[in-house]
This record gives sequence, structure tokens and C-alpha cells, in this order.
Amino acid sequence: MNSDAGFRYIGGRLHCNDVSADEIAERFGTPCYLYSAGLLRERYCRIRDAFARWDGLVCFSVKSLSNLATLRLLAQWGSGFDVVSGGELYRVLEAGGDPSKTVFAGVGKTAAEIEYALRTGVRMLNVESGEELRAIDRLARGLGRRATVAIRVNPDIDPETHEKTTTGKKENKFGVSIAGSRRLAAEAASLSGVELRGLHVHLGSPIYSPEPYVHALEKISRLCTELRAGGCRMETVNIGGGYCISYTGEDVPGPEDYAASLQVLLEKLDCQVIIEPGRYLAGPSGLLLVRVLYRKESEDGKIFVVCDGGMNDLLRPSLYGAFHRVWPAHSPGGMPRVMRAEDRHYSGFRTELVDVVGPVCESGDFFAKDRPLPPVKGGALLAIFDAGAYGFTMSSNYNSRPRPPEVVVDSSEVFLARRRETYEDLLRAERQGP
Repeated sequence: MNSDAGFRYIGGRLHCNDVSADEIAERFGTPCYLYSAGLLRERYCRIRDAFARWDGLVCFSVKSLSNLATLRLLAQWGSGFDVVSGGELYRVLEAGGDPSKTVFAGVGKTAAEIEYALRTGVRMLNVESGEELRAIDRLARGLGRRATVAIRVNPDIDPETHEKTTTGKKENKFGVSIAGSRRLAAEAASLSGVELRGLHVHLGSPIYSPEPYVHALEKISRLCTELRAGGCRMETVNIGGGYCISYTGEDVPGPEDYAASLQVLLEKLDCQVIIEPGRYLAGPSGLLLVRVLYRKESEDGKIFVVCDGGMNDLLRPSLYGAFHRVWPAHSPGGMPRVMRAEDRHYSGFRTELVDVVGPVCESGDFFAKDRPLPPVKGGALLAIFDAGAYGFTMSSNYNSRPRPPEVVVDSSEVFLARRRETYEDLLRAERQGP
């Protein structure tokens, strides 16, 4: 947290760029998602530049953070987009995104979504099965078009990440095997409505080592050589996303490390490189502010810090057992540089072990368990860090709870990306006339 563009403690108070978390909470209430536009741009430029030597195209993964304000900023900076639904494509277009820089992925595209993508002129559709290839061919011919496609290859690589976020193993629903990709390429060559121009691979997320990418690209490189020898025009290789961030504050590989490890293989492929970062850009660029409601201590000494935000606002801890740093927005000593799940105290800080939980009627409603936290009382403001990716986009109205606002800070400018939902918003789609 040493960058001016991002989150840091100034005089014992948490700031986003030049704006205090207190000011955000006062203006917009809690829970509240808060994003740093400056940090988002820093990270976009860093990963763009790391892959620039291969004419790299950054296609931001919209599923990670999809509000129009963020997408608009990324479009202005030159980013492309990775979408997995018609709704995400609609968002990109509404935000001014360039469809020719947009890749449509996803294992279950509907006919309506495929037609929408073709009509809007997306750069490429990633194909995940023979039936999908034939559907794209049929729909493209019906529109008098020829669809540019890439085959999503499942290389059966274990990236050693969470089982629910692994996507490149043979038992996963995503992609086609190496042998299946050869057959699919041969079939594509016989269809007049599609043109095969590339290969796509995505292994999962987050991936804390370049090695899985290296192993995957070794297989992709051999396949690409075979397909070119058979007459296929292999112009692009999409190496997906999954680039890690540090949820603990410890050092992790950066874009330059991934690019350096892949350099020999990418030069051998001689293709334009497409990358699909989501978490890397959005994760550290956002946090969730929550307010403590109560400090509750059981008879056996268990301490619960009950907050106004819950699992419906940030699902990752409950769904994945994901670790997020949690710390008071008011802290004279700032916060520890590194915070790990196994830690039970932090040098230089007076803490107590607590569960940070929410108001949702589920035992799985928590942000942190057995976590050292400075003693806090009702009214204290807490920050849940690295929540910009898969935070708001996975939120829900469970327990009929309105979803929180999203606020963007750009230097000292503050603007509301999405207002807080109201009770009326919860019922709007259910109101029946007359």
C-alpha cells in the first residue's frame, strides 16, 4: 500500500487515493464497495506492457467487475473485453467498449447470444464443443456472415488452485481435449459459416506460478504447429487469465514474471497474444467497507464482530473459504504488511481473536474466522481488502437485502458508479399490472 493510487493509511485513517474511507462511508453509507481508478489503471498498464512485444490485447474479464463506470474507464484506456453472456456484451457496448476487441467465451452460449454477438461484430467466439461449432456455423450462415472462432483447448493441466475455480483439467466442463481439438479444427474447415483463427486456453484462477501456463503452452504450441501444417490460419493464441494477486500482502509473481516464463513459447507460436485478466486488475483495486453493529461474546469466550455487510454482499469467504484481509479503517499504526489465515497475532498491534460475521441468516455468513483484530466497538468502520474482483458481481438479494453501492475514486474525485438498491428495487420486477 505504498502507492498514492490505491489504499493506504494516512494519519491512522484509511484512504482511497486522496479520499478518506470515513468520507465515503458518511456520504454513501455502508456496506459500500469502493474502487481506486488510479490503481486499476496502473495494473492495466502494467499487464498490457508486459505482453506488448506480442501485440498483446488485454481483454478484461467482465465477470470479475462489471459496473458501467469501470468498463467505461477501461475502454477509454484501450482495453478489450472478455464476456461470457449476452448481458455482459450489452454492458460492454453500453460502456463504449469496442466489439472488435471483445471475445465471447462460455461453455453454454444460447442461439440468441450467438446471434447478438455476430450482429454486433465481436472479434471472436471461443468454441467449446462440436455442437456449439455447428450452431455458430448455422446461425452465421443465416445472417449472411462468417464467424471468426477459436477453439478452447482443455490441456488437462492442474493449476493447483481451488477446485471450484479450476477450469483446465479433463474433468472440468470447459474446453475440448487436444485430440478433440484436432477433430474440431478439421470440422471447422468444412463449414462455410465459420473461420478458425486461433486457440484459447484458460486454466483457472488464481494461479500463483507461471509453470501451469508453461505446461499448457507447450501442448498448445505443438497443436498449433499441427493445425498450421494442415492448412489452418492460426493468428491468435488466447492464454486466458487467472493471474494471481496477493490476498495476504506477501510478494507474488507479477505480469512480467508470467511474460518472461512464456517468452520462448510465445515467440515460437508467432501469434498475437490475447490475455483475459480480471482478478489481477480488479481485485486489489477495490474493497468493501462495512460498519460494526455489535460486539458479541459467548459464554465460552468466543467473540463475534457483527457487521452490516454479509455474505450476500461478498460471497467469496463463504463459497470458497477465501481469505481477505480485514482491518479497521481507523488504526494509529496502520495495518500489518502481511496478514495470513494462520496468524494469531501481529507484532506491534494489540489484537483479539474474533469471527467477523454478517447479519444474514446462515452459519456460513462470515468474512473471517479466528482472526486477530484490534478491539472494535459498534460503529467502527472495517475494510475488507482485495474485494474488487468477484465481489459485487457475485452479490445477491438473499434475505431480501438490497445490494450495496459502488463508488469510484479517481485521484480526489468521487463518483457513484451504482447507487444503493432500495426496498422498492427488490419488488420492481415482481410488480404486476394493472
